[in-house]
Amino acid sequence: MKKGIYDKFGEEGLKGGIPEDFGNDNPWTAGYVFHNNPNKVFREFFGGDNPFAEFFAKDGSELIVPFGGLRGRGAMKQDPPIVRDLYLSLEDLFYGCTKKIKISRRVMNEDDQTSTIRDKILTIDVRPGWKQGTRITFEKEGDQGPNIIPADITFIVQEKLHPRFKRTDDNLIFVATVPLGKALTGCAVPVKTLDGRLLNIPINDIVDPKYCKVVPGEGMPLLHDPRRKGDLLIYFDICFPKKLTPDQKTLLRSALLS
Repeated sequence: MKKGIYDKFGEEGLKGGIPEDFGNDNPWTAGYVFHNNPNKVFREFFGGDNPFAEFFAKDGSELIVPFGGLRGRGAMKQDPPIVRDLYLSLEDLFYGCTKKIKISRRVMNEDDQTSTIRDKILTIDVRPGWKQGTRITFEKEGDQGPNIIPADITFIVQEKLHPRFKRTDDNLIFVATVPLGKALTGCAVPVKTLDGRLLNIPINDIVDPKYCKVVPGEGMPLLHDPRRKGDLLIYFDICFPKKLTPDQKTLLRSALLS
């Protein structure tokens, strides 16, 4: 209100009071008295002795106002994360290992205006039992630039195909190929483990197409307790003979149909 008086009537209006024709909505019943104190006028008009105070630091030095002004300053934004696959073998995930990955990124120079492409080595310590989909994030390792926050770099574990095993959770699946005769009469299945041991798993049951032999403790390490392991699950691919002689057919009829 007082600022409006000043804008309309000038300093005389402040000294002599508000003219009667200022308007019917005049909330003042008496003239405003000028106190001969400009600091007080500034306080009443602008809420402080100096209307430009927020442009200066407490010690009087000039502040640099960010782009966007004092009202609604624009916040720095971070670039979207950079996501890459990290392919690991079952042996890597069984034992654990260390992977070193070289990245090239833009790094700001000392002048904070120009940048240079530089290489950096990121180290990933793979823990025994990690699973596909495990995420490893390196914060703010992306390209640097003025007025931006570098992006995070995230690697997602992907399992390489293995020649002998397929993983399901903490278990390993192995498919053994056995002839029909052994499937019916019993056999031993050799399995070379991820750590190089050779197991001979005895099969004493009759093996049908849905049969599964469970070998406890021969699967993948458990992430929270690598001393413990999941199971080895053996499924069977039963090979039927392509032809039989008359004598073989007679023997089979006698053995199976009696």
